[in-house]
Amino acid sequence: MFARLAILLYALVSYAVFTVSFLYALGFVGNYAVPKSIDKSIDVGSPANFGEDILVNLLLMSLFAIQHSVMARPAFKRWSAKFLPVPCQRSTYVLLSSLILLLLFWQWRPIPTPIWQASGIAAWLLTGVHWLGWLIVFASTYMIDHFDLFGLRQAFVALRGAEISGQSFRTPLLYKIVRHPLMLGFLLAFWATPEMTAGHLLFAIANTAYILVGLQFEERDLIAEFGATYQQYRSQVPMLLPRLFGRRPADNRQPSRSVGAPQ
Repeated sequence: MFARLAILLYALVSYAVFTVSFLYALGFVGNYAVPKSIDKSIDVGSPANFGEDILVNLLLMSLFAIQHSVMARPAFKRWSAKFLPVPCQRSTYVLLSSLILLLLFWQWRPIPTPIWQASGIAAWLLTGVHWLGWLIVFASTYMIDHFDLFGLRQAFVALRGAEISGQSFRTPLLYKIVRHPLMLGFLLAFWATPEMTAGHLLFAIANTAYILVGLQFEERDLIAEFGATYQQYRSQVPMLLPRLFGRRPADNRQPSRSVGAPQ
């Protein structure tokens, strides 16, 4: 029982760290509500050397991408199961991802060179799309299984001494329209801004590239796990961009995870 309580405490701490990193991400990407004691966001801070700033930012995003992708792969999960209890795997993934995100926010080098600046109705529309993206991100986690996605379900199941069951294949709500609405939400949040700077553009481009590459690995894993069921779903539903015309309805099944989110 002590070990089970320790696993639950570990999961709760990991989730708390994730919550802090996610809330700060809202302010970081949108330059909103940055605490004066930190005074740091994607465009707020002290730029140094242009070339050095780009290199540091790329290294920070690469560190996140490598950790986020490698730890999500089934082979890594099987290997880590040799020394890490299975109920702790998702929480560990969440914790490390969140800590690396906080490191990125802390060490990010702003590059304030303006790329575009909208005003009036255009600025309001871009800001609205930005927050719509974050809403889609948040809502998508609950459309699948928010507590499984962030390691809490596994910890509570372990507390009861039960076996962790796999998730069923479903297509709830937005998953009937695109296969990865969570990633679509991130893209909207990253790109929709009334004031685009060189640093923000670098952030958006690098993360878009990571999402597109990472989705290929995720889809490969989903095909390996669900076989023809996922292949049929893949043929009917677009990856990121909804079909405006001629979309065929998906069946009521969806994989229990989405790439880019803690898995």
